[in-house]
Amino acid sequence: MQIDNRSNELLKKVFPVEGMSCASCAVSVESMLNNTPGVVKAEVNFAANSVAVEYNAHLISPEVLKKSVQSIGYDLFIEDNAKEEQAELQHLKYQQLKKNTIWAGILTLPVVVIGMFFMHWPPGNWIMMVLTGIILFVFGNQFFINAFKQAKHGSANMDTLVALSSGIAFIFSAINTFFPHLMHRPGQHTPIYFESAAVVVTFILLGRLLEERSKSKTSSAIKKLMGLQAKTVTIDDNGTERVVDIENVHPNQIIIVKPGEKIAVDGTVITGTSYVNESSITGESVPVSKNQGDKVFAGTINQQGSFKFKAEKIGKETLLGQIIKHVEDTMGSKAPVQKLVDKISGIFVPIVLLIAITSFTAWMVLGTDDQWYHAITALVAVLAIACPCALGLATPTALMVGVGKGAENGILVKDAESLEIARKVNAVVLDKTGTITQGTPTVTDFIWLEKDFEKYAPLILGIEQRSEHPLGQSIVSYLKSQEIISTEPTDFENISGKGLKAKFDNKVILVGNRALLQAFNAPLSEDIAHQAHQLQQQTKTVSFIAVDQELIAIIAIADKIKAGSKEAINELQSAGIEVYMLTGDTFETAQAVAQQTGITHIIAGLLPTDKAAFVKQLQKEGKVVAMSGDGINDSPALAQADLSIAMGKGSDIAMDVAKMTLTSSDLRQIPKALRLSSFTVKTIRQNLFWAFIYNLIGIPLAAGLFYPIFGWQLNPMFAGAAMALSSVSVVTNSLRLQRKKI
Repeated sequence: MQIDNRSNELLKKVFPVEGMSCASCAVSVESMLNNTPGVVKAEVNFAANSVAVEYNAHLISPEVLKKSVQSIGYDLFIEDNAKEEQAELQHLKYQQLKKNTIWAGILTLPVVVIGMFFMHWPPGNWIMMVLTGIILFVFGNQFFINAFKQAKHGSANMDTLVALSSGIAFIFSAINTFFPHLMHRPGQHTPIYFESAAVVVTFILLGRLLEERSKSKTSSAIKKLMGLQAKTVTIDDNGTERVVDIENVHPNQIIIVKPGEKIAVDGTVITGTSYVNESSITGESVPVSKNQGDKVFAGTINQQGSFKFKAEKIGKETLLGQIIKHVEDTMGSKAPVQKLVDKISGIFVPIVLLIAITSFTAWMVLGTDDQWYHAITALVAVLAIACPCALGLATPTALMVGVGKGAENGILVKDAESLEIARKVNAVVLDKTGTITQGTPTVTDFIWLEKDFEKYAPLILGIEQRSEHPLGQSIVSYLKSQEIISTEPTDFENISGKGLKAKFDNKVILVGNRALLQAFNAPLSEDIAHQAHQLQQQTKTVSFIAVDQELIAIIAIADKIKAGSKEAINELQSAGIEVYMLTGDTFETAQAVAQQTGITHIIAGLLPTDKAAFVKQLQKEGKVVAMSGDGINDSPALAQADLSIAMGKGSDIAMDVAKMTLTSSDLRQIPKALRLSSFTVKTIRQNLFWAFIYNLIGIPLAAGLFYPIFGWQLNPMFAGAAMALSSVSVVTNSLRLQRKKI
């Protein structure tokens, strides 16, 4: 019996959503998708106007998802150019919203002036009715259209509240305008709410305008990253230069990069040399030298030279493409606190409707005077002030700004939860090779014992270029950095386990370890032996160079400590965070690294599973553990850790497992990530405070709860202003994160 594994094939995609106007809309879309057969999980990000959907590709298609969302009055963009289409549509909607807000404001001004200062002017009510009707049903018609769509599906959202509050106020006022004696009482002015209805709609339009403008700023990190992508590229088509669109580039094509141009895709240099500004990817401002065999990345900028490289990764597969995808996925994911907020938002509108009706009924039944006036005031004010928008924006706006801030600083946040967890970390576990150290052997000491070394250096370069040993490549890199031009030897021989032997001008040249010297009877003095021993105690590999049995140089090679590792470790330890170094190397090697970096906890000789077990043990001790590594062997420990941090120059698997990636592979980014987490969570809490405080104070005040005691009842006009202000307060507070120095 064969099992069709395709039935378990899951895809996760982020789709732009059109038509959401509040947090309740987001809950409706999310609920509909989560109840669609074939969908494993759907999470809506109201601030980003998107939904991340994980679904079974063999049970459901994007077209079905689109129809499902359309059935409740919204729309889903599933096309390849969805983001561009959404961006264009949002721009047009923003311009229309701006136009509606301006005109609504212009018409509201005379309505307020007449309602406040000329209430006894005979034609005043008629003028206010006409102007308010235009404001509500022309410039504010979106509220009524959306409310009607929701009602057709038996649901309600913020537009329902706005439509009911302004609509009831208008209808009540229109009845009193046509039949002024119906509710008139001697000595009192007939209650008219045209100005309240007009102000509520205008303020909400203004709030949404500011909200849309601010939301576009919070996602500016994505736009900046996308702006790094080149639009066209010059390819070498069998010796002929041809400019093509980036979409037409294929792997293995030869790309020509000229001075000042953006590099379009990831690849390897085959000819030419230059310096490339990689600050957009690594955060490092110093241009990096690029020669034959070096990697280049999309989104980086070539400096003065020109070169050709072979395309290897294109489109979404490039490092820049992966960064964009990770940032988008994070902005589409939810922090745990947001899931609680969504539940509150989902039941918020029905509760508000119940409070509004209860307030109206209570005033009509229990009121002693002016029941209609107080009842209508309470109904309209409660509906106007009770906006769940601020509640829905509180977490995602702070998260989006935090993620963007991280991306600008070389910290790629993969999911929202990691930004909440990072601030709680009290133990950091670091892999040694490639994390604390550079991960590649480098010449640390090249000691010439022969004064006239210029004549030998080109020859040593020529010999080592033939070597296949990794240490040989480090010697080649060192000599090339000294601008040495190689000389080709003769009779080259690779002596396994010992080193290299070659001839030049009938002289025998040896490059290798002490065993090679002994095999050819090359003497080693006590002074040189002592010097070599001191280098070996620093965990350096020592090689010797001899010409005709006479020693002429000592070479020491080691995996260097990364710039910034010691500083980062000291900063973490100073903050009271325990730092552990795990390695598969010997204890002596680990101890040497620890002495150079100041780490007090070292565990050596570990297998990959041992690293994961150690992380688990720390967690059992009650510690919140962050693990940072770069290799496939670190993946189990990264998966086990509470917060996993991968090096950007490490393996793809490590980055897939990790919740954060340091694009520059600089450990100094870890303290920054922890501070970013603290700032982001603090901002979320502040936002939730502002979102709740307006409703906690405003709803009882609007309902008239304090009227019998203090004579306070909130005017619907001010209720609308407070509602708009709550959303603006939340978004503005989130944008303050952009100015934080981490």
